[in-house]
Amino acid sequence: MRTVLHALPDFSAGTTRTLRSLHFGSRGAAGKKAYLQASLHADEVPAMLVAQHLRRQLEALEAAGQLRGEIVLVPMANPIGLAQDLQGASLGRFDLSTGLNFNRHYKSLTAALIPLLEPRLSPDVASNTALIRGTAMQLLQAWQPATETEALKQRLQCLAMDADIVLDLHCDNQAVLHLYTGTPLAAQAAPLARYLGAQALLTCTASGDDPFDETVARIWWELGAHFAGRFPIAQACFAATVELRGEVEVEHGLATRDAGALIEWLRYEGLVDGRAAPLPAALCEATPLEGVEPITAPHSGLLVFLKAPGDAVQVGEPIAELLDPLTDQTTPLLAGVTGTLFARVARRYASRGMRVAKIAGQQAYRSGKLLSL
Repeated sequence: MRTVLHALPDFSAGTTRTLRSLHFGSRGAAGKKAYLQASLHADEVPAMLVAQHLRRQLEALEAAGQLRGEIVLVPMANPIGLAQDLQGASLGRFDLSTGLNFNRHYKSLTAALIPLLEPRLSPDVASNTALIRGTAMQLLQAWQPATETEALKQRLQCLAMDADIVLDLHCDNQAVLHLYTGTPLAAQAAPLARYLGAQALLTCTASGDDPFDETVARIWWELGAHFAGRFPIAQACFAATVELRGEVEVEHGLATRDAGALIEWLRYEGLVDGRAAPLPAALCEATPLEGVEPITAPHSGLLVFLKAPGDAVQVGEPIAELLDPLTDQTTPLLAGVTGTLFARVARRYASRGMRVAKIAGQQAYRSGKLLSL
């Protein structure tokens, strides 16, 4: 294992933060590269424990000579957010200096790549892949970050830009394990979902606001569409966000299981020697992110859930009740779609307009910005 420390620019006088990446194996002439990072939202702690178990397993596999490619692990992806503790409350989702989500506003490179690639692409798909990766990396390295958080985003995107596989490990408030990925990647995501036991697999081509995983994968299908019929462009990067259940599920048993499932999938993808374990039964099928219904509170009140994460719900079925302690008004919150309730908030008092649960429906009906803030 090779450890690389990436110093971030000082946020203020006398302060320095460091990002650590762990590099296992070697890409070599024909090997793949996988990139995995944990807890970009720094208050989503389960991913950091899974990363610790992954590190131990990868060290053992490397020592046994069983890695076929390069695997890069960032076991704590957000030292900035991890330090944002306010009177005992961890505030790791948003950059307090700007209010921006740490998993939004990465560099979308397609528009800048097209004029640079146009005169240099060829009929050879492999050389085109190398050219696109090299050019994308040059664009990222030319980025002049204005803030410490932008510098962090630049470093993370550079670490992942030339990878064949990118996994961004997160969690929700209270949830079953679920995945987000690009619609063109749904078939490749299905085995990952099966190994992990995911109960929702949500797909879209553009979710809005450029989250991390999407910006490293989306250039490939966008360039493929732009140059269709002229130059062959591979879908050279599979990327997904893995939501590791709820934020308090920080347990060695779960982390060991999740790390083992990820290793088994990497074996299935050819980065680890040996025959992969048989695929477990699928617990879900891919559904559009545009079909996810966010249940919102029509007024403030006590939130009493009637359905738990993982429950199947039907249109019109109550998933929670909202009780106003001032007026005694009780309002049922009804499912507007048939599907799986895959996530809900941990708070039990809702303010007006607050998103309190998410249901994965099969029919697309939303557009615009599809992710929560």
